[in-house]
Amino acid sequence: MATDDFSDQIKAFASTVQQINSACQTEEATKMSLIVPLFQILGYNVFNPMEFYPEYTADVGTKKGEKVDYAIMINGVPHILVECKACTENLDGHTSQLFRYFGTSEAKYGILTNGIIYRFYTDLEESNKMDLIPFLEVDMLNLKDTAINSLKQFSKEAYDPDVIFSTAEELKYSKMIKDRIKSLMDDPDDDFTKLILNYVCGGRQTQKKIDKFKPLIKKSFNTFVSDVVSTRISSALNEVKGKEEVTTPVQEEPEVVEESKIVTTETEIQAFYIVRAILAEKVSVNDIEYKDGATYFSILYQGKAQKAICRLFLEGRRKHIDIPDENKVFQRTDIDTLDDLYNVKDSLISALERYM
Repeated sequence: MATDDFSDQIKAFASTVQQINSACQTEEATKMSLIVPLFQILGYNVFNPMEFYPEYTADVGTKKGEKVDYAIMINGVPHILVECKACTENLDGHTSQLFRYFGTSEAKYGILTNGIIYRFYTDLEESNKMDLIPFLEVDMLNLKDTAINSLKQFSKEAYDPDVIFSTAEELKYSKMIKDRIKSLMDDPDDDFTKLILNYVCGGRQTQKKIDKFKPLIKKSFNTFVSDVVSTRISSALNEVKGKEEVTTPVQEEPEVVEESKIVTTETEIQAFYIVRAILAEKVSVNDIEYKDGATYFSILYQGKAQKAICRLFLEGRRKHIDIPDENKVFQRTDIDTLDDLYNVKDSLISALERYM
């Protein structure tokens, strides 16, 4: 299976999950409609119990007849255990069940899923004892390219337990580090603030001083991210512009075309990329699009005008962003710079979630 074909199939299936998950109210419906089809895409024969074993017995201590929903078998040995829950259930309370099954089997990996979220576990901390923290989590309603690449490793064609294990540690701690950085960006704690202050101004770090500098550190964090994004956008725009200048043929008698009154500015494009980056933790970036108008610049969910996430007014003296509330009434927030877009992050996410 070519990588592009696999990616296309997974993305198509993710769209199906988004459409039908609300109809899967039971565990059995979740299995048949959301979970088993994914393993078919991964290349497993779900009708062959020598390969995809349903209700695999995993006796735990004195408890006999304990069964895990599915076991992926290789040469008669279970390699991957799959514990399923209804898509209406939160997975947080079910890790211990998979933990018990994992410890009594020869499995290398465990997957806990409700058909929407897939959590992948192994034994990085202690051999034959499943870690309580997954090394990989895949959200079918917010599918990223990196997650698709990781899923590909679990396909029948590509599966190599040693290769996966060698990358599992990096995946696990990389996610933990990113989560911690995000947490510090949203709300710097005292220890982190002290660390920064020791570098920039030294001296005794009193609580009053720490509380004073927390908002500045948060703003500096977001400004740094904005600068990085802006630099990459400018670089990409310049690269595209350079290619256009090279590839556009010279016409002896160029056709006269009336210039459009709508001009999309670089500032608007930068604002779009900032908003898209904010929303990327909820949906695929491909679902966030923009449409420029004569009076304002709209950012839309799935390109639909009736699903406007916000409207940006960046050309006048008083710049502002309008975001629809739960009654679809646009609420105005003044902004001085594009960095201020991070201050309305929660409102942007709320607007998006109302369309999902």
